[in-house]
Amino acid sequence: MNISSRQSPTTFSNDGFSITAAEPWFKVKVQVIQNYLRSFVTNALVRADEVIVVDLFAGSGLYSVGHQKEIFAGSCLASLMTDLPISKWIFCEKDSGQAEALRARVSKHFRTRNVLVLDGHPEALIDDLRMNIQPCKGGPKVAVLCLADPFSLDIPFVLMDKLASLGVSLLIPFAFCLNERQNYNYYLKEHRDKVKRYLGGHIERLDESQANINFYKRLVKVYQNNMLMLGLNTSLSVHKVRSSLMDVPMYYVGFFSRTISPKVIQRDVLGEETVQFQLWSR
Repeated sequence: MNISSRQSPTTFSNDGFSITAAEPWFKVKVQVIQNYLRSFVTNALVRADEVIVVDLFAGSGLYSVGHQKEIFAGSCLASLMTDLPISKWIFCEKDSGQAEALRARVSKHFRTRNVLVLDGHPEALIDDLRMNIQPCKGGPKVAVLCLADPFSLDIPFVLMDKLASLGVSLLIPFAFCLNERQNYNYYLKEHRDKVKRYLGGHIERLDESQANINFYKRLVKVYQNNMLMLGLNTSLSVHKVRSSLMDVPMYYVGFFSRTISPKVIQRDVLGEETVQFQLWSR
């Protein structure tokens, strides 16, 4: 099935609500996520009747670069700008001010879309998510893609396990602050418990890290292995980044699913970047 995802011409300006400052590469990351979304919808609708998209850390919906000289849609609003046959969007946001801004923007620009904005941390919203993504008995088959992209390690592994048990496919950009100040020792010593929570258990393999890049690669590998232990199929794509916040040459995006082939998704998304992935992952 070949599905177009041509974006609508919606543009955004300062509307008085919260806008999140970002580095320029965030805009590229949003496009990478949209590429995953397009591939997921294309492949999911071969078996499912409907597609639901969940964004666990939706934010205000807008980013800005250069003191708001350029304002662009985050992943949640960007997904609403496509003409992909998605039946429902569920956006979670723990900050009440950002959730208010997101609701206002959805109401103004995407009034005809079937969107639910939930206030609260995803951990506290698991029952709401379960109620809104599980199909009724005898109802249409539903495929769910859940994006977890908080630009931090604030994604407890136990939450990913719960979502995966509901048949949800997971899309996780491995992106977080990692630089000279917030380096590998910062995470392994000052925030060791957070890293354990993120990975779902033992992190001794990370203790051998002697540089940020070693720490980053090992963290992603441990995460992927833990997903495999849950019975999920996995794939990783790799993408260039130039950032003062995340001082590594490339970052990974992981796709994890029991129902959709990650290798097919990866093939669709990567294209010419496959060679870069193979070289960097050695």
